[in-house]
Amino acid sequence: MQVPLTAEDRTILALEDAQLVGHTATVVHLPGGAPDLPQLRDAVARRLAAAPRLTWRLSGTSDEPTWRSDEVDVAAHVRAVDGVGPVDEAGVRAELARIFGEHLDRSRPLWRMDVLGPLTGGGALLVWRVHHALADGGTVMRLAEDVLWDPAPAAAGAGGRRSATAASGTSGAEHGRSSLSGVLTGELLPGLRRSPFHARVGRERDVALAVAPVAGLREAARRLAGATLNDAVLAVVAGALRRWLEHRHGPLHGLTVKVPVTLHHDGDDVGNRDSYFRVDLPVDEPDPVARLLAVRRETAERKARHDAQKLDELMDRMARLSPRLAGWSQRLQRSGRSFALNVSNVRGPERAVTVLGAPVGAVSPLAEVAQHHALRVAVLSAADRLGFGLVADPSVVEGLDVLAAAVEQATAELLHADRNGSADSSAG
Repeated sequence: MQVPLTAEDRTILALEDAQLVGHTATVVHLPGGAPDLPQLRDAVARRLAAAPRLTWRLSGTSDEPTWRSDEVDVAAHVRAVDGVGPVDEAGVRAELARIFGEHLDRSRPLWRMDVLGPLTGGGALLVWRVHHALADGGTVMRLAEDVLWDPAPAAAGAGGRRSATAASGTSGAEHGRSSLSGVLTGELLPGLRRSPFHARVGRERDVALAVAPVAGLREAARRLAGATLNDAVLAVVAGALRRWLEHRHGPLHGLTVKVPVTLHHDGDDVGNRDSYFRVDLPVDEPDPVARLLAVRRETAERKARHDAQKLDELMDRMARLSPRLAGWSQRLQRSGRSFALNVSNVRGPERAVTVLGAPVGAVSPLAEVAQHHALRVAVLSAADRLGFGLVADPSVVEGLDVLAAAVEQATAELLHADRNGSADSSAG
């Protein structure tokens, strides 16, 4: 069986080069210990039939690439990290950066699982890389239900599994074919400011992780600003960037970020289906509630205008009318002046999940940087934990550990503001 790559898949595939990898990674924290490797391989092999996409490898020509179903050597795809003793926090970051920076073998299906452990604090990490041309974040989470997470208990019924989507996503069917003119200035044309992350990206990578509570942030966002969890995530990132900028760069009045929006529909079988809108983060605002309110105003405006859906419609029209014009617009959208960094937020399993009976702690995503965008922030929810994954070129972004710590500090500021606000309301 052969499946042609979609235009979106081909665009993603073409971004990979000697400096940049094309995959994302899902870092699964297993506090109970490293899974037994033969059992993990056996479990994945038995369940691959439910995830045929993971049997696809690249075929065809460079001009007409296709996916072709192939036999999977599970032992080559599911591996233990050899020669590593008990790994401390610094060692974990170094190993994650090394693993993430390795290109996937294009002669095989484009995914791999590496088990890293034991960790000095106990437990292990499972690092699952999947090429972005094969699957976006939402599709990876569906694949995790198929081959990685233990099946949900029967009592969970239909609620045990659901399709994962980007938290900021809305359906493209919500709007008609209204005017697209606002998309040109709102999402497509670049600005004039250079960001501190606008630089040529080299081969070296730094990685850092942070964790935040889902329920606490969701409730704080709702009570403080009538905002969503995704708004809270962007406000936390704004607060963290503000702290990092104060220490490493100097103050900025604003920073434009790209926010991916899923256009997946329940039951579709495409690997990539998304768009985006841009948001100006208030990185000069010291008050966490004011940051949240500012973010909510920005996202509400873009959702009300259906910017992401209109941009997708515009790009589709360009591709049909003039592939050359579509290529020019894609290059324009990737400009370092179009946005400073990409901040994605994908919903994972709402239930607590296990791998071969081992409870899963936080699940942290990693996504590659891009030329002229030397920092990338990815967020993924699993049960009641939000995992933040930061990837950067360390020659451009120094102190990534400072930024990761600032994510947790900015989270604590919002939760503290919510507790104080609730106490004030009770007292009144």
